[in-house]
Formats: sequence, C-alpha cells, structure tokens
Amino acid sequence: MSNTQTTTPKEKTDLTAAVMKRMLQVVFTMLLQAAILFVSAGRLNWAMAWAYLGVYAGIVAVNAVVILPKNPELIAERGQTKENTKSWDKLLTTLITIPTLVMLIIPGLQVRYEWSPQLGWVVQLVGLVIVALGYGLVSWAMASNPFFSSTVRIQADRGQTVASSGPYRYMRHPGYVGMMIYSFASPLALGSLWALIPAVLVVSGFVVRTALEDKTLQAELDGYKDYAARVRYRLVPGVW
Repeated sequence: MSNTQTTTPKEKTDLTAAVMKRMLQVVFTMLLQAAILFVSAGRLNWAMAWAYLGVYAGIVAVNAVVILPKNPELIAERGQTKENTKSWDKLLTTLITIPTLVMLIIPGLQVRYEWSPQLGWVVQLVGLVIVALGYGLVSWAMASNPFFSSTVRIQADRGQTVASSGPYRYMRHPGYVGMMIYSFASPLALGSLWALIPAVLVVSGFVVRTALEDKTLQAELDGYKDYAARVRYRLVPGVW
C-alpha cells in the first residue's frame, strides 16, 4: 500500500519527481528499442517489430493502471540507483545490457539483408505470446512485491520485508524468470535464430545475478533464510 497519506509535502513532491523520472526512463527505453529495431532494419514497415513494441507498451500501460496507483513508491524506487546498491550489481547490469542491445540489432540486420534462416509467422507469433507471458510474470512479481527494485540493495530506508505471496509462493525470484522468458523468446518473435546467441548471454547473466542476489538476501534480509527454507527453488521449481 502507498504511504503517501502520511508523508510531508516535500516527500510527496520528491515521490512525484521520482515517479516521473521512472516514467521518462520507460519511455526512453521504448524509443531506444524502436530506434534500434527500425534503424538496423533500414525500414519502418516491419509488422512484427511494431507488434513486439506494442506488447511492451501494453504491459507498461497495465502497470501504470494497476501498480502505480497502489504503490507509487515501488515505481519511484525502480527509477533510482541508491548508494547502497551492490557494486557487483552495477557491473553485472552493464554487462547484461550489451547483449540485450545486440539481441535487438541482429533481427533488424536480418530483415535488412535477408539472412537465413527465416522463421515463419507461426513461430514468430508463438514467440510474441511467450514474450507477453514473460512480461506478465514480471508484472505479477512487481504487484506481489512492494520492494521489487531495479537494483540489488537492502531497502532498509523503506522497511523492506520478505515477499512471499503471488509467484513468490513457487519460486524465490519470479521477476528474473519472467525476464529470462521474454529475453529468450524475443529473437523468436522478431524472426531471428541468430539473435538467440546474445539472448543466451542475457539469460546467463540473469542466472548469475539471481545467485548473487539470493546470497545477499540470505545474509542481510531478516526472515529470508526462513522463506528460502520454505520455498526451495530460486528460479525453476524442481530444478534450482
């Protein structure tokens, strides 16, 4: 729940500014994705790229309607990098960003130069559905965890507690699962098998981040060890 009713006018102003900052970051991300896809493709008439961006825009709109009114503090948190963010997370986030961008460039180049193999429309549509499911899982995790942050840090300033509802009943890091799902499915949705190469690197980066974050939470967040004893699996129930 939002705490805006008990905040001072200055805190409300700061919160609004932080939310606006995050919204601008999301818009910039969407425009950057569009620029990468269409510039690399050399044309705008690429239906699947528009559909791919439409799915992202749709999820953003749902989050704005469902999550923002209930927990603006979460949105504000996701737009900031605080001082106690783990240094290894800053490095790892940068390393994950590079293959993420390459993963979008390759499909565009494949469209421009007609590289083979070309994936059929059925495969691309299935990939697009899986992308939407991945985004949906991330949104479910966000709605279930008021401390769902973009960076790895213990949010003592926000009174962080362990999230154990929603998808957190089945896995300890459902947000990363969603991110890995849509990252791996994005090349299929955009019609490029070659883009699976950087996608594998992205997924591998999230696995490493999961391991490091889980270790941090067990060491520093009260109650997390008990939660980890109940929910045994970090990412895939029955596997790890």
